[in-house]
Amino acid sequence: MRPTDRTLSVIAFLALAFTAGVASAATETLNLDPSHTRVGFSVRHFFTPVRGEFKNVKGTIALDQANLKESKVEVEIETASINTNNEKRDNHLRSADFFDAEKNPKITFVSKSIDVKDNKGTMTGDLTMHGITKPVTLAVEVGGIGKMGQGTIAGFTASGKVDRKDYGLTWNRTLDQGGTMLGDDVTLEITVEAKTPPAPKPAETAATSK
Repeated sequence: MRPTDRTLSVIAFLALAFTAGVASAATETLNLDPSHTRVGFSVRHFFTPVRGEFKNVKGTIALDQANLKESKVEVEIETASINTNNEKRDNHLRSADFFDAEKNPKITFVSKSIDVKDNKGTMTGDLTMHGITKPVTLAVEVGGIGKMGQGTIAGFTASGKVDRKDYGLTWNRTLDQGGTMLGDDVTLEITVEAKTPPAPKPAETAATSK
């Protein structure tokens, strides 16, 4: 018996639904562990690189272990959490001369493409900072992915450079002998540990179901 067009349409729909189910099952969501994740940076001050970091970072990784290229990273950083171990300098960095943290409370990164082979490669995404969004490419390395209880734990490092002037961070001072107090290139130094989020407690599940 020859199948009708309607039957073929139903079969095609079921096949598509099954394929989508398989694809979604291959991806698991991990949360960045803020106590083991560091978003650091360094920039030249006079003649010496000065390092700092952002203390408050959160984000997720939609991880496809079988095909890392299909993974996606989203990160949110609290601008005011900048820390260079100098309170006066940190307050200046939070001011309108630099990040203007009151008007721009978040720095975000959303990956657009990942190209990793043998645990090393690149990740390109949109970095939004100081109200400006620009593409940035980071060198990435997979430290490892493994099981932790009923979930997954993964470690990554990333590094790269951005020109702060691209994001409107142009404050500087000219030195008497020429040159500038601050460099324009900012080196990013990132380490990430991500884990499967804990299962909700029964009380939380009951509350959300109401």
